[in-house]
Amino acid sequence: MKEKKEISAYQRVQTARHKDRPKVTDYIDALFDDFIELSGDRLGKEDLSLLGGIASFHGMPVTVIGHRKGKNLDENVKYNFGMTSPEGYRKALRLMKQAEKFNRPVITFIDTPGAYPGMEAEENGQSIAIATNIAKMSNLKVPIISIVTGEGSSGGALAIGVSDRIWMLENAIYAVLSPEGFASILWKDSKRVKEACEVMNITADSLKKYGIVDDVISEVKPITSEDGFKMMIEELDGKLEKELSSLKKMDKEDLVQKRYEKYRHIEGERAPKETTNGEVLKWAD
Repeated sequence: MKEKKEISAYQRVQTARHKDRPKVTDYIDALFDDFIELSGDRLGKEDLSLLGGIASFHGMPVTVIGHRKGKNLDENVKYNFGMTSPEGYRKALRLMKQAEKFNRPVITFIDTPGAYPGMEAEENGQSIAIATNIAKMSNLKVPIISIVTGEGSSGGALAIGVSDRIWMLENAIYAVLSPEGFASILWKDSKRVKEACEVMNITADSLKKYGIVDDVISEVKPITSEDGFKMMIEELDGKLEKELSSLKKMDKEDLVQKRYEKYRHIEGERAPKETTNGEVLKWAD
């Protein structure tokens, strides 16, 4: 069998951001039946960058929530490149509370460069909206599964990513901020982005190794192709069916306790003391 070519962290970042990579609507169409979109935060606003609603998965009612980037430039602008504002996270919170009320599992699809950092978002309570979602998801009494399909950056990802199971596609990335932001803050040089990608441990394999994510969904062929997407969906569909069946059997209090223990026991890797050129990182001790 031909060995799989090694891919650098920077190459995976580029793949995760590829314009033709499947979007949340593709996953909804491929995995679920009878999806009904629900809109609005019930406080007067709608954020199109976050898509949510109810659907059927193998006959099981579920709530589906995901970042929406769009498939072309016009849609990118319309959906703010997947950068969600407070009203979007409040919409997600409303849908999760509704899911708990009707005992529906929650499935989230994460693909965002981060929460929208604009002045209006900050004035409208961006940090509070994210924190509230994290707190609620920690105690939600229904199963939650999150899948990082492309970029998973910062609080924008965490706001719909506190889950019983978090999976990543093989070429997805998951990080506290973008590699460009990391390089700019730490080294005052955004051109060191390739080095930042290696230092940050943002790839699926690295994060699984350190217990940040629970499993990695294979991308045997590029999922920008029809065959590659179909193969990946078949694996994801089987894993979702098996995991949801198991999680739904758990007592609700046990489910929440296990979720709490999961996050309490995540340690991750300490930052390396030196970068590739021997420079000592500021936080290393």
